[in-house]
Amino acid sequence: MKIGVPKEIKNHEYRVGMVPGSVRELVNRGHEVFVETEAGAGIGMRDADYESVGARILPSAAEVFDTAEMIVKVKEPQAVERAMLREDHTLFTYLHLAPDAPQTEDLVNSGATCIAYETVTDTRGRLPLLAPMSEVAGRLSIQAGAACLEKSRGGSGVLLGGVPGVEPGKVVIIGGGTVGLNSAQMAIGLGARVVILDRNVEVLRFLDATFESRIETIYSSADTIERHLRDADLLVGGVLIPGAAAPKLVAREDLSKMKPGSVLVDVAIDQGGCFETSQPTTHAEPTYVVDGIVHYCVANMPGAVPRTSTFALNNATLPFTVQLAEKGAKQAMLDNPHLLEGLNVHHGMVTYEDVARDLGYDYVPAREALAS
Repeated sequence: MKIGVPKEIKNHEYRVGMVPGSVRELVNRGHEVFVETEAGAGIGMRDADYESVGARILPSAAEVFDTAEMIVKVKEPQAVERAMLREDHTLFTYLHLAPDAPQTEDLVNSGATCIAYETVTDTRGRLPLLAPMSEVAGRLSIQAGAACLEKSRGGSGVLLGGVPGVEPGKVVIIGGGTVGLNSAQMAIGLGARVVILDRNVEVLRFLDATFESRIETIYSSADTIERHLRDADLLVGGVLIPGAAAPKLVAREDLSKMKPGSVLVDVAIDQGGCFETSQPTTHAEPTYVVDGIVHYCVANMPGAVPRTSTFALNNATLPFTVQLAEKGAKQAMLDNPHLLEGLNVHHGMVTYEDVARDLGYDYVPAREALAS
């Protein structure tokens, strides 16, 4: 198979779809890999590093798309990239379609086969290709939130860890999944007071056992969220419904109940965000203020640490990339039901139920779409 790796063009996105080690694995299996020049520059990988493992370097994304049968990326294709997709392309990347009607429309119109990292599953129903970026984003949420609390950045001037004689800041995390777990680890490490809210009692039991007395675990409801945001210095939103738009858990009127200069970090912004006042931001302009509350809603948070993020992502995606290359997209998905869960769009049909529901498309089950 001919596999293309274009350079990411989203604002301040430095990750790359494949590292040289992944390219080497595919080339050794007899596949051809075409990499856009300087695609790996953001993680310190030169064109020569890719050429040394058998990749061919092409001068533009247009030539990569024109040559390749499968496109391997990190972020959702931007409009100029979507215009280059063909019916015979397989696109393998993060998509986050539910809150993104223009992207969905373009992918449907392209006729391409579009497989989303974030909805591929494993034998336990987890999301193995989303997990590494959720780990990174969870840890970054505390790092970014702590910086935003600095007075010069619009925050309240609170040091999360406090100092002897001064109480630490309070971090409230909504969602006890991968994001929540990793956010808590970082917040605890800084010495903050940490509260995690979740609706799954088993998750709360796990977190309680993991962190023992170092955190508070609270059953999530409108009442408990409101109660804990009142004295939160940093509120992290990490709620995920796979493939669907994130639920809005904090309303605009709730901001008036928070302390001025408090910070919201919405890790769920890729799926529309879980705060009513959340709007996607970029690493170039990561924050804005609403009613005195600092909002950090960067839609590609792991892009801030692209080297760590790229290698973590490649560790997870490579086995699936190999399957797609070895068998072709259709057969690979028919043989692997977990990869099949990743199929969101195929030949003009929306094949992920939550996306179809949220955006008003007819839903066509993935196996039915492949059979047609």
